[in-house]
Amino acid sequence: MVSEAFTVDLNKPLVFQVGHLGEQYQEWVHRPIVCKEGPRLFANDVLEFLTRTQWWAIPLIWLPVVCWCLTTSIQMGHTLSEVALMVVFGICLWTLVEYIMHRFLFHINTKSYWTNTAHYLLHGIHHKHPTDGLRLVFPPAAAVILCFPFWNLIKLLTTTTTTHGVFGGAMLGYVMYDCTHYYLHHGQPSSDPGKHLKKYHLNHHFRIQDRGFGITSTAWDHVFGTLPPTKTTDKSS
Repeated sequence: MVSEAFTVDLNKPLVFQVGHLGEQYQEWVHRPIVCKEGPRLFANDVLEFLTRTQWWAIPLIWLPVVCWCLTTSIQMGHTLSEVALMVVFGICLWTLVEYIMHRFLFHINTKSYWTNTAHYLLHGIHHKHPTDGLRLVFPPAAAVILCFPFWNLIKLLTTTTTTHGVFGGAMLGYVMYDCTHYYLHHGQPSSDPGKHLKKYHLNHHFRIQDRGFGITSTAWDHVFGTLPPTKTTDKSS
C-alpha cells in the first residue's frame, strides 16, 4: 500500500504530503519535532504567509471588536453591571467551545488523504512542531470565517439586545485563550496558575495527548473526566 511506503520529506512543503500517510498519519503527527523553526507548508508564498501569525496580532485585531460589541450593548440601554455579566457568560461559553473543539475536532482520528490534510492544517502542524512560534495562534483569516457560525450560535442562546455583549465576552475569552496558549509554549511562568497550566499543557503535547484539552482552564477536563494522570512531564518548550 502507498500509505505504508510513503515517507514525508521535511525539506519540502508538507501540506500536500501528509495525506499520503493514510492510517500512519496519526502516529506520525503525534511524534513531535522540537525546533525553533517551523516547516514550510505551502509552495505558494501567499498561502504560506497566511499560515504564519505573530501572537500580538490577535489582541491587535480582536480587542477592537470586543470594544465595539460592548459599546453597542451599552448603547442598547444595558448598564455596566449587566454588560459585565454578559462578558462573564461569554468567557465561560468560550471555554466550553474551546474544550469541545480541542477534544472533538482538533483531535479527531483521520486516515484518508483529505481528512489527514485538513487535520494537519487545523491542528496537526501544532502537535508535530509544538515550538513553531508563528503557528501557535489561530490565523486571523481563518478566525474571521469561524466568527459567523459562532455569532449565530450565540444568537440562538441570547436575546437581541444581549447578543453583542455575550459575543464580545466570548471574543475576549478567545483572545485570552490564544495569548495564554502562546505564553504556555514560549513563556516561563514562575508561579501558579501559569506554572501549573504550562506543565498541564506540555503534558498534553509530550506525554498523554488524549487528555488535558483545556488551555485557559482545566475546569472542563474536571467536568468531563479527561484529566491526565497526576504524573507530570518536566519537558519544556
